Amino acid sequence: MSDHRLHRSLRATFLGMAVNTVLSVGKMGAGFIGHSHALIADGVESLADIFSSVIVWRGMVIASEPADADHPYGHGKAEPLAAAMVAIMLLLAALWIAVHSAQEIFRPHEVPAAWTLPLLLVVIVIKETLFRFAFQEGAAIESTVVQSDAWHHRADAITSLCAAVGITVALVGGPRFAAADDVAALIASGIIAWNGWRLLRPAFGELMDAAPRLAEAEEIRLIAAGVSEVRLVEKCLIRKMGWHLYVDMHVHVDPQMSVERAHRIAHEVKDRVREKLPKVRDVLVHIEPGR
Repeated sequence: MSDHRLHRSLRATFLGMAVNTVLSVGKMGAGFIGHSHALIADGVESLADIFSSVIVWRGMVIASEPADADHPYGHGKAEPLAAAMVAIMLLLAALWIAVHSAQEIFRPHEVPAAWTLPLLLVVIVIKETLFRFAFQEGAAIESTVVQSDAWHHRADAITSLCAAVGITVALVGGPRFAAADDVAALIASGIIAWNGWRLLRPAFGELMDAAPRLAEAEEIRLIAAGVSEVRLVEKCLIRKMGWHLYVDMHVHVDPQMSVERAHRIAHEVKDRVREKLPKVRDVLVHIEPGR
């Protein structure tokens, strides 16, 4: 991982941690004072975001460490591992909100204070802006863990939006609808759980060496096939380690060719692929007799 990529990922992560620290304290305090259970749940979700950002931070730092004797392929798997942990935390946060909201629905309620509504609208704008920034950074550096962390911000915006709807219903409907913000929090937990599961699948896929996008494999095949004296690229297997790709391919050449010449072609294929695609860390070329 380049220093530039690490810098961009950590910038997005630390910004999220700072914003969530302020918002979690503010929302939980406002929730207690303003009698809004949805706002308290929203604050707890922001608190969980801080811990998820710490996991992202450490995962990105570990993933950036170079290969060593114990990890000859580097430490890139720390990135999807951190992404999986963040997604699981999102699922746990959704479960906590759902259980808490379900318990509170049938208890006596006070109507939330009207001033909690504009506060939530400000939170929604902040968190949605933070989501867009972090997600764009994650997409630009192709980091599943930064994108997963970004979705924590979007989940926070969703819970805040649901809380705002619930509080509006309670304020308009009066005491009979005082539990509306808990119903809203329950709905929000379902949305958060869905996003957590959606983020968990690609992280697990990367940990299980799922094949990257078909377009990437096709591009690597075309580059290798363009090398002089390569007759056919039979296999092209790719696995992802953090940002880097590791490629194994079978290349057909003239069966009467000398070992020395075939060896040079294999190196030329490797060098050409790495030159044109910097994210490819290594290429293992197996020479086959052409047909």
